[in-house]
Amino acid sequence: MEVMGRVSRKGWVVIPAPIRKRLGLVYGSAVRIRLEGDRIILTPEKNPVEECFGKLSHGESLTDLLLEERKKDRIREEEKIRL
Repeated sequence: MEVMGRVSRKGWVVIPAPIRKRLGLVYGSAVRIRLEGDRIILTPEKNPVEECFGKLSHGESLTDLLLEERKKDRIREEEKIRL
């Protein structure tokens, strides 16, 4: 895919929407900028932490499980105090 663009006074270049969508580029995405001869190469940089985000969310919330376990512990401790 090849498109024409212009450089703004601030040096900004807009990446057309079809290219951004194809590469998964969204606001704040990191890109590596490399100069090869008379070409500028932009390469999306994937953040390994962001790529893993949500991949383990198919089960129960670990936070909810921990809070439920703490609640049971508290009830057991309160029962011991009463006896």
